Amino acid sequence: MEFSHKPVLFREAIEGLAVRPDGIYLDGTAGGGGHSHAIAQRLQGGRLIAIDQDPDAIRVLQERLGGFSCVTIVQNNFSNMDQVVSQFGVDHLDGVLLDIGVSSRQLDTPERGFSFHADAPLDMRMSQSGTTAADLVNTLPWQSLAEIFSRYGEEKFSKSIAQAIVAARQTTPILTTDQLTEVIRSAIPAKVRREGGHPSRKVFQALRIAVNGELDALSRGLDTAFNLLVPGGRLAVITFHSLEDRIVKQRMAGWCEGCTCPPDFPVCVCGKKPRAVLVNRKPIEASPEELEQNPRSRSAKLRICEKLPQENRKELK
Repeated sequence: MEFSHKPVLFREAIEGLAVRPDGIYLDGTAGGGGHSHAIAQRLQGGRLIAIDQDPDAIRVLQERLGGFSCVTIVQNNFSNMDQVVSQFGVDHLDGVLLDIGVSSRQLDTPERGFSFHADAPLDMRMSQSGTTAADLVNTLPWQSLAEIFSRYGEEKFSKSIAQAIVAARQTTPILTTDQLTEVIRSAIPAKVRREGGHPSRKVFQALRIAVNGELDALSRGLDTAFNLLVPGGRLAVITFHSLEDRIVKQRMAGWCEGCTCPPDFPVCVCGKKPRAVLVNRKPIEASPEELEQNPRSRSAKLRICEKLPQENRKELK
């Protein structure tokens, strides 16, 4: 089975992890194995735990990383990484990499139902189990659908699209990507459709996030990863849209925040100390060369933080 995968921000992510040969690392979204392979090559006496929830990815990882005795491959969601590592007697990590979102292969495999560019079953499940996008579209009331489209897709016409879906499914169940695309198109003003961009993009993104519980998994995964890091350990996260990036930015900012006392206080009374420091103050984005080679990297942002040793956590004023 071919698993076409172009790791985004590849060099920047690997360098940002600052891999130590004897360290213990976790790739929580291993996908096609590009980042994992690079980490494994840098290990001498260390260990890598590569996680992915997609069974197709697991089969590819077993093929591509099978030659590395330092690599353990596990099918699971990265938000459960604490449970995963504990199975192998691991209670700390020197670095964690999370490449959030849908993979190129998932988008390019029509039968997975992630893309509006080809007609396919309306699926969108990364784990290939559980509730599908078709289940949501055909069972939820319009109010719930509108909330999903608005919250996860930031779709301006969420209400009219949701009502159009409920009206259409009363005649025929909406089971394919083309069916859904046609309903969305009918619910958006013609002028807006002509302004550019595919009219289904935001709704498909929203459904995918809802089906896979992506934002909840990201929030849990960030906290779990940080708690597992040793002092000096690094967390590198690649995101692809503003909802994800906002969560990562705010969480890292919270870890890096120190004293919150008013500036005129002579001494700190809040006792709050930073738990981490940003490796790069601004997110790292794709270079012009990468954008030319891989257009899908245009929205990618990489944020990296390093956990501070407790004795070195200085108060910030």
